[in-house]
Amino acid sequence: MRVPLRYIYNGKGLLVGLGLCLLLGGCGNNGNYSPQETPTDGTLRISIDESFKPVLDTQFKVFESSYPNVKVLAQYKPEAQCLRDLTTDSTRMIIVTRKLSGEDEKFYKDSFHLVPSQTLLAYDAIAVIVNNNAKDSIFEMDEIQAMLDGRDTVHLPVMDGRSATSTVRYAMDSILKGKPLSKRVTAANSSEEVIKYVAATPRAVGFIGVNWIGEGDAQNNLFRPDVKIASLRCVSCNGPTYVKPYQANIALHRYPLVRSLYCILKENFAGVGGNFANFLQYERGQLIFRKAYLWPANVAPVVQPAQISN
Repeated sequence: MRVPLRYIYNGKGLLVGLGLCLLLGGCGNNGNYSPQETPTDGTLRISIDESFKPVLDTQFKVFESSYPNVKVLAQYKPEAQCLRDLTTDSTRMIIVTRKLSGEDEKFYKDSFHLVPSQTLLAYDAIAVIVNNNAKDSIFEMDEIQAMLDGRDTVHLPVMDGRSATSTVRYAMDSILKGKPLSKRVTAANSSEEVIKYVAATPRAVGFIGVNWIGEGDAQNNLFRPDVKIASLRCVSCNGPTYVKPYQANIALHRYPLVRSLYCILKENFAGVGGNFANFLQYERGQLIFRKAYLWPANVAPVVQPAQISN
């Protein structure tokens, strides 16, 4: 009989709140799931940060076409819910924008007798989008801060929630330096809802993962008449240069709103989870990230020398 766990997510780690994880004979099944499972035959349950739905949908499609006997059951959720799911027996993998803390690792070692593996997959940017009729599409970072902390009463900022999402956590930790979001920030239900709100609201300013503006299918491609990408002040340029969240600007640390994407796997046998983690971090998976406008973490960039003629 399991005594329920209660967790509090504070934007930095999983904290054991009240209750202990107890199971007769041990906690969980120590990562040993199906003895019949192999890397190419079995079912994998994954919880994924909703910000990355377009690119991960593509990853699953290619992976499952390569391994017909594999079934990936993916759920897209706010980041805090993904981290909470990993504490259950059924979820072996999550894809989120932060690594486990030392306290998290201790919990898994004590409860499951293993420490989940953590792999850096890619670098993502938070794109700032505005209505096509908006007068402002070039911003300084202090202007972005003013929108989020409430000093700016003209623009209408919108995010994919008010708490528990990776975009909200990034905004509070990295943009506002620990301060809370203003009550003026509108909470949409998803990244797609952020897009719809901005498209319908001239003064809106939306914050979404860059793969929602990438080269996905036509339904997810944001190069459309009613929404445009804002430019932000370059953080490593000489002079007043403003840049969009393109791959080169992510790779060269020019764009200011960049975050990492991690695969966290709780599996201590050769199963589907390890196979999918390898797929994501090697050539095919990395190319899919690149096509979705993220900067792949494990594929070396090709730099071609300039040809100078007299």
